[in-house]
Amino acid sequence: MMQPNWRSRTPGTPGWPMGAACGVIAAAAGMGVAQLLAGLTIPQSSPVIAVGQAAIGLTPPPVVHWATSTFGTHDKTVLLSGVWVVLFCYAAVVGVVAVRSLRTGMAGIAVFAAVGLSAALTRANSSAGYALPTIGGALVAAFALYRLVVTARVASRPAGAVTAAAPPIVFGAKGSDAQLRAPDLPAEAGAAGRPGEVRAPDPPGSNVPPLRPAPAAPADRRAFLATAGVAVVGAAASGLIGRGLATRHNVSSARSAVRFPPASVPAPPLPAGASLRVPGITPFITPNNQFYRIDTALFVPQVDPSNWQLRIHGMVSRPVVVTFDQLLRRPLIEDYVTLCCVSNPVGGPLISNAKWLGASYAALIREAGPLGGADQLLCTSVDGFTSGTPLSVVLDGRDSLIAVAMNGAPLPVDHGFPARLVVPGLYGYVSACKWVTDIEVTTFAAATAYWAQNGWSPQGPIKTESRIDVPVPGSQVKAGQVTVAGVAWAQHKGIEAVEVRVDNGQWQQATLAAVPDLDTWRQWAWQWDDARPGQHVIEARATDKTGYTQTALQAPPPPNGATGYPAIQITVA
Repeated sequence: MMQPNWRSRTPGTPGWPMGAACGVIAAAAGMGVAQLLAGLTIPQSSPVIAVGQAAIGLTPPPVVHWATSTFGTHDKTVLLSGVWVVLFCYAAVVGVVAVRSLRTGMAGIAVFAAVGLSAALTRANSSAGYALPTIGGALVAAFALYRLVVTARVASRPAGAVTAAAPPIVFGAKGSDAQLRAPDLPAEAGAAGRPGEVRAPDPPGSNVPPLRPAPAAPADRRAFLATAGVAVVGAAASGLIGRGLATRHNVSSARSAVRFPPASVPAPPLPAGASLRVPGITPFITPNNQFYRIDTALFVPQVDPSNWQLRIHGMVSRPVVVTFDQLLRRPLIEDYVTLCCVSNPVGGPLISNAKWLGASYAALIREAGPLGGADQLLCTSVDGFTSGTPLSVVLDGRDSLIAVAMNGAPLPVDHGFPARLVVPGLYGYVSACKWVTDIEVTTFAAATAYWAQNGWSPQGPIKTESRIDVPVPGSQVKAGQVTVAGVAWAQHKGIEAVEVRVDNGQWQQATLAAVPDLDTWRQWAWQWDDARPGQHVIEARATDKTGYTQTALQAPPPPNGATGYPAIQITVA
C-alpha cells in the first residue's frame, strides 16, 4: 500500500509548541475515552490506575520508604500525579515527532498502549475486559493525533503561499490498495471553479499535483483551534462521565444498611484517666477520618457485602468458606487495638488507635484445622495484595479479629469494608490485610507475601516506641514550667514507663495515663519546671512490661521498623 510522504507534501512544518499541543490534546482525548470505558466496565481497569499500580509493585523498597516518609498518607496522590505528568510529557514528545513523521508518532502511541495493556493484564484477578479501556483510548488518541497534525500542518503554511494541494486518499484504486489522486481542477484561468483559480500546465509525464494558492492563514488556524477544541471538550466530557459511571460501583448505600448485633465480648469501659488533659496531645481514640492509611490500592476496592466471602484453605483439615451474613452471626468481639505502619519513622504519624468489632480470627482458623508444619497465614485482598501473618501469633490468645466495624461504625471503605484483619502486636504489613477474601494456611518457606518480596522482614513484631506531641518541634515556649507530652506503644506487651530528658541530662519519669489493656498506645506527660531561655533538645524513651527499654540506636524503617529516641528542638523565650 502506498504511504503518503508527509514531509514532502507538508507545505509548512509546525513548530514544537504546536506539535506538543497536538500530542497532549490527543492524549487527553484518549485518556478521557479510556476513563469512560473503565466507568462502563471495570473502574480499576483505567490505564492510569493500572500503570500506577504496576509502578508500586516495581518500585525498589528504599524509594517506597522515601515516598511514604516524605508524603505520608498523600503518597498515592503524588504517585498518580507523577503518572499524569510522565504521560503528558511523553505525549508532548510524541506530538512534536508526529508533525514531522506521523508514522513515528503513531508508533509512540502504540508503545504507550502496550505499556498500558501489560500493566492492566498483569494485575491480580484481571480479565480480558481490563484491556478494553486501553485499546479504546489508544484508538481515539491515534485518530485525534491524525486530525490535529493534519490541521496543524495546514495552519502552519504562510498566508498566500502557493503549495501543492493535499490530495485525497482513494481506496481501491487500480494498481494499489490506496492511491493518492489529485482532484480535477480547471485547465485555465477563469474556468468553472473558484474565481481566480489557476492551474499550471503539467510537464509531460509529470505526477506532481496541481498548485493552488493556500487558503488564508487565519482560517487555517481557526480550523486547527476548532479541531483542538472539539478534542479537549470531548476529553473533559468523557472523563467526567466516566468518573460518574464509576460511582455505580460505590458501596456507600450497602455500607449504610449494615446493622451489627451486640458484641458477645464488649470492650471494657475506658478507665478514668485514659486521656490526659494536655492541649495538643494525640487523643486516645483516633477518629475514623483521621486514621492513617497506608496500602497499595490506588483505586479503593468497592466490595458489596452481599457478594463478599472469606475462604480459608491450604494446609488444613477442613477448608472453610464464610459469607458476610455468616460472619455477623458468629460471636463478635470488641476491643481497643493500636495499629502501626512499619514505614513509620521514629516519632512519626503512621500510627492510630480505634475500637474494633469483629469475629475471632483464631476460632475460624481452628475450625479449618491447621496441619502440622504450617506456620504462616497468607492473606489476600480483593485487589491482589498479600500479607503473611505468623500462625502462632494468631493462635496465642490475643484478640486477633476479622474486623467489620471501627469506632462503632461499619469499616470505612478506605479501611477495608466489608472486612479486614486486625492482629495486635504486629506491623500492619503482616497483619492488617484490608478487603480480605482469602487466607491460605501455608509456610513462610513456601509462600512470600507482597512486602516480604520487596525486602521487608517476613515477620513484623511492633517495636517499643514513643513520640513527643507537645511542644511542637521548632516551636517557641515561655520560660518556667513547660509540659512535655505524647504517646508510647508496645502492643500486646504494654507500656510500663516513659522517661524524658533535656539536653542529654538525667532521665525523668513521666506520668502515664490509664489504658484498658495491653494492645493500645498510652498517653504520657512530664512537667519541666525550670525551663530556661535558649534552645533545647528534648528526648523520650519508653519501657514495656517485659522490661525492655527503647533503644537509642538510630535505624531507618527498612527492613523491620525504625528505632531510636524521638527528639525535638524548641526555643524557650
